[in-house]
Amino acid sequence: MSTVNPYAPPKANVDDVNVPATEAEAVRLEHIKHEASIRSIGTLYYIGGAFMLLGGIGMAITVDPTEPLLRPLGIFYLVMGTISVVVAWGVRRLRKWAAGASIVLSGLSLLGFPMGTLIGAYILYLLLSAKGRRIFAPDYAEIVAATPHVKYRTSIVVWIALGVLVLLIALVVGIVATR
Repeated sequence: MSTVNPYAPPKANVDDVNVPATEAEAVRLEHIKHEASIRSIGTLYYIGGAFMLLGGIGMAITVDPTEPLLRPLGIFYLVMGTISVVVAWGVRRLRKWAAGASIVLSGLSLLGFPMGTLIGAYILYLLLSAKGRRIFAPDYAEIVAATPHVKYRTSIVVWIALGVLVLLIALVVGIVATR
């Protein structure tokens, strides 16, 4: 009577199922996390651009003779908001021109100490690193087109943290609005 050890490793040859089938998949899998971070820059620019456009509209249409700089500042916000939205569109689609424009915008955000400096430095790191330059290379768009099934999956922890952050912001806005 032979006994079989149920805890023994399998004797059959088991290939790793995560091996990329093509070179394009290998490149995309190597850069997918960095690509997702760069695309999130576009989302950040969309949000910032929307707030600048709303603020600019509010300042531009406000007629207050005691504040002569309010209207020009509103127009400045309208222009910067529009630029941010256009750059966001390009960054989300990994356009080469948007990388240069994003570098300029993040360089300007370095002046906003302390949060603008931190966020701007991180964006510069993402864009100017070797992986960032590779993602904006002309052939990377072909790699993305050839591998639409390769997607970045955001961790549930990140979604929970984002939800808590949104709730905190809504709470602070609610408290400020009631005073």
